[in-house]
Amino acid sequence: MDERIASKYMIEDIILGMKKQFKVTITKAMMNEFAELSGDYSPLHYDEEYGKKSTFNQIICYGLLLVSFFSRLIGMYLPGENALCLSQSINYLLPAFIGDEITVEGEVITKSSATRIITLKTIIKNNSGKCLIDGQAKILVRN
Repeated sequence: MDERIASKYMIEDIILGMKKQFKVTITKAMMNEFAELSGDYSPLHYDEEYGKKSTFNQIICYGLLLVSFFSRLIGMYLPGENALCLSQSINYLLPAFIGDEITVEGEVITKSSATRIITLKTIIKNNSGKCLIDGQAKILVRN
């Protein structure tokens, strides 16, 4: 799939258990861009000397940077162009680090044709398959 062309699922195309996923490698450039955009220069995420002294022995990825990939999941993959995200719950379970390849996944767990709302189980895993973040997204599938 061309990363710039969104899926166009309609409510009738979506079935329970439907899944979409993609992979992303976390880079130092992403971390720097997120710091600049958000204004968050917390040493836990930004200062390598500080990170070496932390319990993680290195800087950790911004949790909200990881969560921002749910926007791509919903807006580009499932349901794609017809999506309007209504809510997203987030549970931070484990940190990610620069160089980690993460998998961002969504699975349809509820669907209401009457309201045109689906619920996705949202997960981010690291390259070892450990769940870093989970939650649920409620999405209106527009006409």
